[in-house]
Amino acid sequence: MDEMTYDRLRLEQWRDGRASGRGFTRRDLMRLAAAVGAGGAVGAAGGTARAADGPIVKPLPPELFTVFGTNAETRWEALRDTGYLVPVDRFFVRNHTSTPIIDPAAYRLRLFGSGLRAPAEFSLDQLKRLPRETITAAVECAGNARSFFTTQQGQTVSGTAWKLGAIGVGRWHGVRLGTVLRAAGLRREAVDVQPQGLDAHFVSGGVDLGPVRRPLPVGKALDDVLLAWDLNGAPLPPDHGAPLRVVVPSWIGIASIKWVGAIEVAAEPLFSPWNTQFYRLFGADHPPGGTLIDEQVVKSAFELAWGASLPLARTTLTGRSWSANGPIRHVDVSTDGGTSWRRAHSTGPNLPSAWQRWRIDWTPAAAGAHTLIARATDVTGASQPATVPHNALGYLFGAQVRHPVTVA
Repeated sequence: MDEMTYDRLRLEQWRDGRASGRGFTRRDLMRLAAAVGAGGAVGAAGGTARAADGPIVKPLPPELFTVFGTNAETRWEALRDTGYLVPVDRFFVRNHTSTPIIDPAAYRLRLFGSGLRAPAEFSLDQLKRLPRETITAAVECAGNARSFFTTQQGQTVSGTAWKLGAIGVGRWHGVRLGTVLRAAGLRREAVDVQPQGLDAHFVSGGVDLGPVRRPLPVGKALDDVLLAWDLNGAPLPPDHGAPLRVVVPSWIGIASIKWVGAIEVAAEPLFSPWNTQFYRLFGADHPPGGTLIDEQVVKSAFELAWGASLPLARTTLTGRSWSANGPIRHVDVSTDGGTSWRRAHSTGPNLPSAWQRWRIDWTPAAAGAHTLIARATDVTGASQPATVPHNALGYLFGAQVRHPVTVA
């Protein structure tokens, strides 16, 4: 099956409510178990890893990225003529520490815990002998658009001051996590699945919180989660999780663990700082322990520089909109700060777990400052409100973003 055929099938499956993946026959399971083999003793997760020279390996030219320490945000104007997928050289980077360099030949994926019949271990070559899948999906940081809590709503939040560029849509190739779990001997009693990365331990406030990790319910793990070794038709680069990463469609980016080296499978709920201390909504509108977040919200972005200069002539505005709920139904655009709205023209694919591209023509009536707004509505009817409730860590900003431009 070619990649475009697979994408069309995924959209049909989503529409039919059957996106839980293929079923497994007894013969399938026997073949998968044979691929694992006896495996021998299960050692430490991963393999040989070394630190890169800096927190991010790939070049970060200023015309493509805004750099925030260990993180790099894609500039939206750099995506205008790039097609549906984000090229790897423009794909945003979210690191808790620094990108590790891992020897793929020595790499091992270790699975353990009370949700398995026995521990198991896979080399990268063993994983590549299992049935393969290709999906098109977005990876988006939970804090994407965080800065607008402050600049648009006047609220204080903590964390990286992303605008809208902490998202990338890619074509990921690998093996379903469910396939690997079944091959490893998943028990009926399994409740949670927790991948953990091989990057350096994360230290916060002087406390070593260990490797980056976050649990998934076993139902989600068996649904549409991928263990990917390729991105956009080429091996994963180090900054994006080489040699193997998790891709969890529609969920916040922290669930898509990079450099995954171990997966705990448990018959009881699992916890980590990344679902108790972080990636929860804290504040006046939430309970004292916060509200756990998993899925993303509806967002839109113009493929324009912030404060772009535009001519006093007919201009084609372009952008992209996305939602964790499914495909985008329509996008409305205002060129007068929200006073009036026009329907944008959708272009190209409109895949679940990815995004919809769109365009609209605009002839400014006068020179000077203007405010552009894009407002998307998805297939469930969810849309982007004018404002959203505050939370202290600045997650899930899904309000309409007011994009300033100057016409001259």
